[in-house]
Amino acid sequence: MIPDKVVARIAARAAHEALTDLMGATPAHRGLATPGATVAVGSGSARLGLSIDLPYPIDIAHTARAVQRSVGERVARLTGMRVTQVTLTVENLIPSGGLERRRVQ
Repeated sequence: MIPDKVVARIAARAAHEALTDLMGATPAHRGLATPGATVAVGSGSARLGLSIDLPYPIDIAHTARAVQRSVGERVARLTGMRVTQVTLTVENLIPSGGLERRRVQ
């Protein structure tokens, strides 16, 4: 059996790659935090929890579904486990220009 910690690292890396593919740049390049992952493994299956930052504006629902699908498929392929759930939490929405303060005019 693969340890939870290893599966979590695979899931976090898969989320990073999915976001890079969707945004055309790495999360760090966009000023976003590295995706995090938690995992509960049992009986050959895994439940994944992901936490990510997203740039704003973006279609949040579409992006979240794409990341969930991509990560679930990638973890299943790499570990041989059945992924039963991928829960995604968007921690922060980061304006496209970064975190600098903007003045409303």
